[in-house]
Amino acid sequence: MPAPPPGPRLTSVQQTYRLMRDPDAFFRASAREHGPVFTIRYFGFPPEVYVASAELAERVYALDGDGGGRAGEVRRAFMKPMVGRHSLLSLDGEPWRRHRKLLSPPLHGKAVAGWRGEIERIAGRSVDGWPLGEPFALRDRMQDITLEVIIRLVFGITEAGRLRRLRALLPKLLETTGTSSFLMLPARMIDRMIASPLLRRVPYLPTTRFGVLREALDSLLFDEIAGRRAAPRPDATDMLSRLLAATDENGEPMSDQEIRDELVTMLMAGHETTATGLAWTFERLVRTPRALDRLSADLAAGEDHYLDAVIKEGLRSRPVVFEAPRLLDRPLALGGYEIPAGWYVAPLISLIHRDPDAYPDPDAFRPERFLAQEHGGDGVTERAQRSWMPFGGGRRYCAGAQLALLEMRAIIREVLGRVELTAGDGLAPETALLKNVTLAPSRRTLVVARSRTPVGAS
Repeated sequence: MPAPPPGPRLTSVQQTYRLMRDPDAFFRASAREHGPVFTIRYFGFPPEVYVASAELAERVYALDGDGGGRAGEVRRAFMKPMVGRHSLLSLDGEPWRRHRKLLSPPLHGKAVAGWRGEIERIAGRSVDGWPLGEPFALRDRMQDITLEVIIRLVFGITEAGRLRRLRALLPKLLETTGTSSFLMLPARMIDRMIASPLLRRVPYLPTTRFGVLREALDSLLFDEIAGRRAAPRPDATDMLSRLLAATDENGEPMSDQEIRDELVTMLMAGHETTATGLAWTFERLVRTPRALDRLSADLAAGEDHYLDAVIKEGLRSRPVVFEAPRLLDRPLALGGYEIPAGWYVAPLISLIHRDPDAYPDPDAFRPERFLAQEHGGDGVTERAQRSWMPFGGGRRYCAGAQLALLEMRAIIREVLGRVELTAGDGLAPETALLKNVTLAPSRRTLVVARSRTPVGAS
């Protein structure tokens, strides 16, 4: 019988440390030594088999259709304390299908297109307050913008006092869940620590701080949900209003807890990931002046083709989420190995995006690879299209992908229409660090901004 794939000869603690310290170097070294299928063992979790080619990734994504693997079960193991048991991220089977059908219409491209103007206004107000002529962390500013988008367009909060409380609360909550000491705790352990009266009296524990902040957020959200049920806004277009109006095929609406869990899911999966994707795209642009100059000129001329290519190349060259795991319900034959039931198996997006057969010179930032030849590009290949998977794949393809891309287009336009950016710390690229569920720039995208002279100004 075929054996499971090989992997690094380190303890699970050592492998977990390598992941937290430098995930990109850890994965590259593992693939060089063991090939496109290898096993990593993280402390407190089942063994995880990574695949590093689009063909093998498609075999993993196919598990969503034949019932051989569960994506929700994997995410519940470490995200349930934050997003809850009714989140689209942590559901499987029929409950997942019901939530996907309820969430898809409000997140469809046409449904979110109406938010573009408000996103641009939010971004423009933020950019106008940026410091000029001195280095600052762009990722922090991107988080401010995408957080405001979540509060106003997803939560639909308008009351001034509640807005102030959310703006103060949410960054603290996300900072707490992003610490390495919190990230590697299994969900069941976090739940037990929060429920322990003794441990809750230890204020410096990350679980204690998280428990207090989560309770404050839940109180605010449930109060908002109750108020909106009592006084509906029939013409409102925010996500909360749309979820309150949604019903399944049996005419059943979502419960308060279901809505709360999906709102927090949008916060976790929409705010942090989009901000990080924007930060990486700007990090690549300021280190590739040729691409930045072309993008600025095209945007000034009202052209969008290169903007879309820049976003695709940014998400390819620096994927925000590095994996898309499934928990196996039965053994899986893959790449000449047999992976046992009960193990995780995952497309390793960060390596699939560096496949030289799909993306020649994969470490170069070259948006032209995503342009058709008539727009000054190489003509994107079928293999490149199949290998581009920043939002996952299969039936579990990210429901919020259209919103994320809309935000990136709108925010990049506003930034480059108002300021000129340069790297704030030389041209050495920033490395990736694990932050919450994302791979974030190690120096938070340090840049310098200068006022842009409007076109036609004397």
